[in-house]
Amino acid sequence: MIDVAILGATGYTALEAMKILLRHPDVRIVAVTSRQEGRTPVSSVHPSLVGRLDLPLEDLGPEEVGSRAACVFSCLPHCASAEIVPRVLAAGARVVDFSADYRLDDAETYREWYGHEHPDADRLGRTVYGLPELFRDGIREARLVANPGCYSTSAILPLAPLLARGMIEGDDIIVDSKSGVSGAGRTPKLMTHFPECNESMSAYNVGRHRHTPEIEQVVARHAGARPRVIFTPQLAPMDRGILSTIYAKPTRTLTERDVMDALRDAYAGERFVRVVDHLPGTKDTVDTNFCDVTARVVGGRILLISCLDNLVKGAAGAAVQNFNVLFGLPETAGLP
Repeated sequence: MIDVAILGATGYTALEAMKILLRHPDVRIVAVTSRQEGRTPVSSVHPSLVGRLDLPLEDLGPEEVGSRAACVFSCLPHCASAEIVPRVLAAGARVVDFSADYRLDDAETYREWYGHEHPDADRLGRTVYGLPELFRDGIREARLVANPGCYSTSAILPLAPLLARGMIEGDDIIVDSKSGVSGAGRTPKLMTHFPECNESMSAYNVGRHRHTPEIEQVVARHAGARPRVIFTPQLAPMDRGILSTIYAKPTRTLTERDVMDALRDAYAGERFVRVVDHLPGTKDTVDTNFCDVTARVVGGRILLISCLDNLVKGAAGAAVQNFNVLFGLPETAGLP
């Protein structure tokens, strides 16, 4: 059994990770941490874990966490995670980091979008990005993996193969995404207050959402040059799920079959990317680690449509998939 610890165990993505890891045949959860809750059982914060996981929430130092576990899932917020991760690594554990702290390539971009000096800037640009479908070989040898953003995964997976094949222009990509309210986290906010978001759709952080540079930097590795992405996130009145519609200009005359064949070729044999003929909806992927992708050609534009569960393939499921790659386990182990 592989001993695993969860840092920041009170949030939605941490709960999802624990639920998945509890059914993983090769995992034992040995520590769950929180600075706020004292030594109450984690099941008192997440009642769905009663009788399944009753470990106490502990305020542990990173050295102790790193010595207890072979792998640590860091569900801490950005900036806080990068303060802790180096010490966990030094204690001997491998880390899958849920925050944005190691996703970007340089400290200047991080400062621009997150408003902080990066506390561990030397690892930026050298930390493997945790999307196994594109970066599996790097993940196998890594000690630290940057788990992708949920919106980012829904955009990168359909875009990367077409950019790599030179099928779409990189300077005019529009990503329009709708997300369930759980994507905003568990901490109460006005925009996620029930009377504000129920029976309503609203855009937010237009032109300044932090997943924008992440999408641009990762797909640039396949495009050969950094693309220009206009990203508009929107809050949908549902618990979970992301639906992204992506608009791109083809570099030459392409049929729908050309685009679909390219996507199928790119993801042939990938267990968790389904290239589908129908127009997918969020209910198709809820509670699963699938990302469903399809394409249409309309009015000389390529439309890519993708959907996933923001808490699973967009967060905890991807983290467990990365964990499986890190430890040489079947990639599907534990995953719904």
